[in-house]
Amino acid sequence: MELPLLHLALVGTPNSGKTSLFNALTGSRQKVANYPGVTVERKEGFFVTPLGRQVSVVDLPGTYSLRGRSPDEEITRDFVLGKASGETVPDLVLCVADSTNLRLTIRLLLELKRTGRPMILVLNMFDIASRRGITVDVERLAKELGVPVVTSIAVRKGGTADLLQLTDDISAKLAEPRENSWRALSVSELRATQREADRIIADCVSLPARPDTWTARIDAVVLHPVGGLIVLALILFVMFQAVFAWAQPLMDLLNSGFDALGEFVHDTLPGGLLQSFLQNGVISGVGSVIVFLPQIIIIFLFILLLEDFGYMARAAFLMDRIMGGAGLHGRAFIPLLSSFACAIPGIMATRVIDNKRDRLTTILIAPLMTCSARIPVYTLIISAFIPARDVWGFINLQGLVMFGLYAAGIISALLVSFLIKFFMLRDFAPAPFMLELPDYKMPRLKSIAIGIYTRAKMFLQRAGTTIFSMMVLIWFLASFPQPPAGATEPAIDFSLAAIIGKAMEPLLAPVGFNWQIAVALIPGMAAREVAVAALGTVYAIEGGKEAAEQIGQVLATKWSLATALSLLAWYIFAPQCASTLAVIRRETGSWAWMAVTFAYMLVLAYTASLVTYNVAVAFGAG
Repeated sequence: MELPLLHLALVGTPNSGKTSLFNALTGSRQKVANYPGVTVERKEGFFVTPLGRQVSVVDLPGTYSLRGRSPDEEITRDFVLGKASGETVPDLVLCVADSTNLRLTIRLLLELKRTGRPMILVLNMFDIASRRGITVDVERLAKELGVPVVTSIAVRKGGTADLLQLTDDISAKLAEPRENSWRALSVSELRATQREADRIIADCVSLPARPDTWTARIDAVVLHPVGGLIVLALILFVMFQAVFAWAQPLMDLLNSGFDALGEFVHDTLPGGLLQSFLQNGVISGVGSVIVFLPQIIIIFLFILLLEDFGYMARAAFLMDRIMGGAGLHGRAFIPLLSSFACAIPGIMATRVIDNKRDRLTTILIAPLMTCSARIPVYTLIISAFIPARDVWGFINLQGLVMFGLYAAGIISALLVSFLIKFFMLRDFAPAPFMLELPDYKMPRLKSIAIGIYTRAKMFLQRAGTTIFSMMVLIWFLASFPQPPAGATEPAIDFSLAAIIGKAMEPLLAPVGFNWQIAVALIPGMAAREVAVAALGTVYAIEGGKEAAEQIGQVLATKWSLATALSLLAWYIFAPQCASTLAVIRRETGSWAWMAVTFAYMLVLAYTASLVTYNVAVAFGAG
């Protein structure tokens, strides 16, 4: 008889090795999506136990508590309690703990027990704990907690065998869940729970007489007020150097592929709307964004490596000193760091901030952080106008400019936060920032590979949906109406796109923008990278086959350097993302704050572009 599908849920604190265990169990048999209504990732995978039982496992977002102070914690809480809309109630909860640092996980497990769900405590990274001389009395720990306990080494082949066997044993005799007695604990109750967790650990865990000191030695450097900032700056600098140095060969290959595909369509299909749509709308539009995939991958490679290594939490503590002077709580670093990938999860992550004024300030400045959607815009302009040469023999000039753009976003966010503090929160002192620092560990290459794959897949899905739909719209606006008989000007001059762009051109002329840029800014409101695709479509239709093949070269001939620098300045500040504004409206509960964000960023963008353009012209770059 075929056994029913078993539903598991992985729960644990951040940096507990939960995702590594998920990857070890499921391998490539996993899928990534978002939970309905939020941008939090939902990861589900499948595996088979030794007895042949099919298992579905969901990797829930990391959490320190079930109180629900952030979107991640709310999802984990509701999933475990069986209140998540459209989700199957888990038959078994696996609480994953870092064996070298059990304190917060044991407290979380004591909370989870109140939900009444069948549960296993998984002591992950048990090999690292043993090497450091940490001894865990597994049997006594299981007795104290009242739940089965199993050790695991997720990064080693066969390291999950005991867990799989225990899963079979428990699933064979699963009973109805006990009564759910969980409720949100008060601060005093959480402290009491933590004291109970500390007592259990003291009884069941023995620490070495001389603990490992490598973590302390590294922290002495990376957490130093001066040395730590230098290390952080060097890491970011190397990251953006790599964005150009490593990605360029793959970008050239992709670009050549799309050029060849466009040429094939041009030479194969008869001239007309179908040829124009495929070559100028689809290939030039969507292809001009997809070629930046190698750079997106490199950015996420660095982020995932640093996170797995344990550096990201250190960077948060380091930046707390700087952000405190700008009127930001140290917890603001977490959402602001998330905004490097996308402003939306960064804004959602502000729920970890207790104080409403701190949270509001962070929401207002999060869109200023340079997100991955800006990379295609920055790269297109930098590649077209900044020479690909080395400075002092080893520094890539293009990477240096990209580093400067990211730094400008960070500095502008801190300056805006300081102004908010000065005018609104002058007498407010932020609360101390507290965060558990994980031990350093070598990143798991398999987990890194899976993480990059899922993010690249999401980027391509975005290109295949939002960007493609915008390109269809831009192609239509740029292709209709058709020019009158006998017209000698380019066909696009008679189009709806030209009419709209030329109507906006007087407003943008002082900052050096032409009507083609004005057209690109409109669909760029859907997603910033769409502006690149829009420019590709507009100039392809205007210039024909040659423009479709080399959009960067076309921009270099049609724009001045002053215009290019002005557009870079615009994109540092411009609120070019409607979905971000919608999330601000939802998170603040106010149309007014959404309008304030849009207005102040638009003013900053226009002012920065105006100053940049006129200064560049004054220095002869016009």
